[in-house]
Amino acid sequence: MERYYDAVPRGSARVEDFGPLSLFVAEGTNWPYYARPALGHQGPAVTAADVRRVRARQRELGLPEAFEWVAEHDPLLRAAVEEAGLTVHEHPLLVLGPQDGHPDEPLDGPLAGHGDAAGADGVSVRVLAADDPALAEALAVPHLAFGEPGTGVGSAGPAELAVRAEALRADGSAERLAGRITAGRTALAAAFDGGTALCAGQHNPVGEVTEVAGVGTLPSARRRGLAQAVTAALVAHARAGGARTVFLSAADEDVARIYRRAGFRPFATALIAEPGAEPGSQPGTEPGAEPDAG
Repeated sequence: MERYYDAVPRGSARVEDFGPLSLFVAEGTNWPYYARPALGHQGPAVTAADVRRVRARQRELGLPEAFEWVAEHDPLLRAAVEEAGLTVHEHPLLVLGPQDGHPDEPLDGPLAGHGDAAGADGVSVRVLAADDPALAEALAVPHLAFGEPGTGVGSAGPAELAVRAEALRADGSAERLAGRITAGRTALAAAFDGGTALCAGQHNPVGEVTEVAGVGTLPSARRRGLAQAVTAALVAHARAGGARTVFLSAADEDVARIYRRAGFRPFATALIAEPGAEPGSQPGTEPGAEPDAG
């Protein structure tokens, strides 16, 4: 898991060495990354002074002052981070290992497939190619989902989705995602109803390990089991591509319970620290990297 977390940002970021900490600095206009424990560090433990040095560099570069790590692997880091003035939030990590099956299907029909699959209510789930016309719209769904956190039905719907999708085309986000898909570094799945993307998420493979991230449901379409359907499609796609271990981080225990019912097992705790961060942020390689209960 540590090798995975270290490897994912390296495809689009440079690494600055701060002794026991590594700072990932996104190249170009990619989504900003974070600092985390240096892979394989054998020296003294992280101190508050180390954290402050990284924070100063993040401010200098105009980056978020964010730190992410796995609690069980680096149990002493939390005290140093909190002494340096950051707020720490906990997020359950859940896994499907080689011995586990696919997540249960929340709707009638073969929604766990990684091609087009239609449910009884007309919802279809598919993994999108880099040139799929719906790519920007699917990318926009989690942005809106995490703008209205929670699992209850919200207000943002198709009109807001169209505006956000156009913005993601204009700023190059959709094009960058297409590049990651072409390179095999990201897979994007989405649930559609009547041609409109209602839920979407990604997985980001590194060797035989991948993380399901950024699963979010359009707020007006929540409470239909769409997030679990999209997660099932992502897991099936990952397994077909050779992934033996699939994991995700949940926003909180309520969301974790949904994924436990789908077959994921808890195995660790992800921690994210930011200045005065609101609960709900969590580790991930793209904006809004938390599974949604919608």
